[in-house]
Amino acid sequence: MAVWRRKPDGKVTVHSDQGSQFTSREWQTFLRQHGLEPSMSRRGNCHDNTVAESFFQLLKRERIRRRTYPTRDDARRDVFEYIELFYNSKRKQTNNGMLSPVDFEIRQLKLNQAGV
Repeated sequence: MAVWRRKPDGKVTVHSDQGSQFTSREWQTFLRQHGLEPSMSRRGNCHDNTVAESFFQLLKRERIRRRTYPTRDDARRDVFEYIELFYNSKRKQTNNGMLSPVDFEIRQLKLNQAGV
């Protein structure tokens, strides 16, 4: 979805954990086809990929472990809603100066446009 929405033209690193969906041939092919660079921590070393590890821990704690999904489509829809309708737009991040990721990005764009 990020490739479709953002249409990146430079090098983009995709952080993930070592889940089977991120180590699959299909995923690795997708990354290559879109010029994306995979990044995942070594087993037992979450510090290599702190941002991704932190996100997945929050996703599991705040959403997935609190629910039972009757189907995979229900799970996909719920994770999508968590990310797009809550995490990116509303959830304040300590490392972003207590701004949501969307608000932080808007602020960064304004600073870059102002030449700061």
